[in-house]
Amino acid sequence: MARKVVGILCSTSNKTDTTPARHYLNRAYVWALEQAGATPIILPVTSDLDIINSYLGIVDGILLSGGEDVEPQRYGAEPHPQLGKTDISRDETEIPLIKTALAQDMPLFAICRGIQALNVALGGTLYQDIPSELPSELHHLQSEVGFARNALTHKVTIEPNTRLRSIVGDSDMMTNSFHHQALQKIGNGLIVTAHSSDGIVEAVENPGCSFLVGVQFHPEDTTHDEKSRRLFEAFVGAL
Repeated sequence: MARKVVGILCSTSNKTDTTPARHYLNRAYVWALEQAGATPIILPVTSDLDIINSYLGIVDGILLSGGEDVEPQRYGAEPHPQLGKTDISRDETEIPLIKTALAQDMPLFAICRGIQALNVALGGTLYQDIPSELPSELHHLQSEVGFARNALTHKVTIEPNTRLRSIVGDSDMMTNSFHHQALQKIGNGLIVTAHSSDGIVEAVENPGCSFLVGVQFHPEDTTHDEKSRRLFEAFVGAL
């Protein structure tokens, strides 16, 4: 049986005096999809809607990867003083791609920035900086306290009777954490399926779609953990 093709949205960097403008993506996403049985391809950013639509003609599913902050104007907000670097050219690709993919009921798996972009595309909003807007004892940016990307540092609690619960096979899972933003108002059609102990939204889904799951953590970096692997296996199985 031919392997299904998954398109992965990537990030960009601008030209500097010493480096050209670039598209880039952490290789862990590629490896996780290959391990789950898919063929990954990287989708460059573009403002051309015809190209965006053509992407959907060559892939069986979309993975929204992590990256920079979503531009606040996309959800009607002014920039917070602690807003991080944004990637406007990626926003211009990602938001219409999400909307078109969902209109076609194409399977979609969203990770970290991906869950935030998904939420914004569906009319939701974001907390722009957890430490200043939602102070917590949890370290949602675990690199600041010395943990590696593949370290499982806090637990998320999963709601019953959800796709996520059926995938993971348990009421909770340990995750890593690399974000300073979080979902605020939840986008149209999405339901919250997991929280961390401080109330931060850690996962959403739409039960009416063939596969629409978003997680705030980075399971591509923790495929040594069975529950993380199951997320990619379930996504690829839905293609």
